[in-house]
Amino acid sequence: MTEEKEGLRIALYQPDIAGNTGTILRFAACMGLAVDIVEPAGFDLSDRNLKRAGMDYLEMAALTRHVDWQAFEERRRAEGRRLVLLSTRAAMPYADFSFSPRDTLLFGRESAGVPENVHEAADARLLIPMQPGARSLNIALSVAMAAGEAIRQLR
Repeated sequence: MTEEKEGLRIALYQPDIAGNTGTILRFAACMGLAVDIVEPAGFDLSDRNLKRAGMDYLEMAALTRHVDWQAFEERRRAEGRRLVLLSTRAAMPYADFSFSPRDTLLFGRESAGVPENVHEAADARLLIPMQPGARSLNIALSVAMAAGEAIRQLR
């Protein structure tokens, strides 16, 4: 898997579900987006569910693995990237935000989101508005919605 330094990026914080990560890698490969995975993941990255969901697109995916949050943050800051966190705790709707080509869109664990220190590190926190009583969307859908809006704005 290759590594890309330019353009919009998707980052997954300690993803839990191989199938979701595979779907996101497939989406990113098709859209020309790079993906960062902040480890540890809740599954082995050679998992067959990851491969099944990603199909033959995994070879096209521009993936960078980071051993932990600190390693990811050091790299992101060195590259001068803005960190945009998608969170159910945010107030600003994602469609009202002005995306930049140097943004990294960060998505938390399916089971627990991100810890407070990661939430605080974000330069912006965005919400995907939902109906009252709804807890959250599938992470792959959330990635597609937010990245799709960013791509629409930037292209």
